[in-house]
Amino acid sequence: MDNQLLSVCLQAYFSEKKIISVYNKLKESLDKEKIEFELIITDDASSDNTFEIAKELEKKEDNVRAYQLSRNCTSAISAFAGLSKSKGGCAVLIGDDGQHPFENIVKMYRMWEQEEKIVFLHRKSRDDKFTTKLLASLYYKFIRYFSNINYPSGGIETFLIDREIIEILDKKIHPINTDILVEVLRLGFNPYLVSYNRPRGDREKSRWTFKKKVKLAKDIFFSSSSFPIKLISFLGVSFSIFAFILIIFYSYVKIFGNKNFWGYTIPGWTSTVLFIIFFSGLILFSLGIIAEYIWRIYEEVKDRPGYIIKKKGKN
Repeated sequence: MDNQLLSVCLQAYFSEKKIISVYNKLKESLDKEKIEFELIITDDASSDNTFEIAKELEKKEDNVRAYQLSRNCTSAISAFAGLSKSKGGCAVLIGDDGQHPFENIVKMYRMWEQEEKIVFLHRKSRDDKFTTKLLASLYYKFIRYFSNINYPSGGIETFLIDREIIEILDKKIHPINTDILVEVLRLGFNPYLVSYNRPRGDREKSRWTFKKKVKLAKDIFFSSSSFPIKLISFLGVSFSIFAFILIIFYSYVKIFGNKNFWGYTIPGWTSTVLFIIFFSGLILFSLGIIAEYIWRIYEEVKDRPGYIIKKKGKN
């Protein structure tokens, strides 16, 4: 491998107090291991001084480059933007929350040197609240069972990928309504897992809001699973058979039975209303699922860029 440069993509959002610290810790860890690296800071349209501080760091350090997106696109798209600007033979994504010690980046890099194309930093355990761990566990099990990807149990903190994978993501994948980890998993390169125990990280209020989590979960599910569409087909066939059986049943009662069946009078109005309400609800539910897929198709065919880099530093 001629290109030994490691591209470290920092996804920054309201990170004005953390960028300098992240760079210093990263430099200390990688310099000690004699790993040449570049730091690509992608500011996700923060309204604080994140980008200004990133530009100042860029002026002082030759291996730092700073970019700012034109609007807040969330970390999923920010990851694509950072990788698109990387120049290294491999690249890794990091956040500013200190939840994955930089020694793990060294381990991942060493595995890449052994010709591993994709290296995942796998959460063996996590120091979080009980409810957080429970919901995370249920979420990963749900994704593993219902999606078309083999999502590692416990989740993935970050990953290191080879230049070949970077080029595929940059040139072949449209970064809208999807997650970069899902796209990496779908490539099927037999990733190598580096397991670790994740610390709690920063104790301040998380910028990863519930609304953002829900949107990402929906994007991951609908971009990686055909289960909802198959479920609609199954329900359609099942209820068609059920309706056909009911037609035969009620026809028999009407022609050969009497007005009282099992001791109850059957005027027909109640059952008709119940069937209409039930099947109307089922139809609307099915249309809602189909709409989720159609909306994503619509966004894709518009072929709009997933992100726009509004500002950049010296390079």
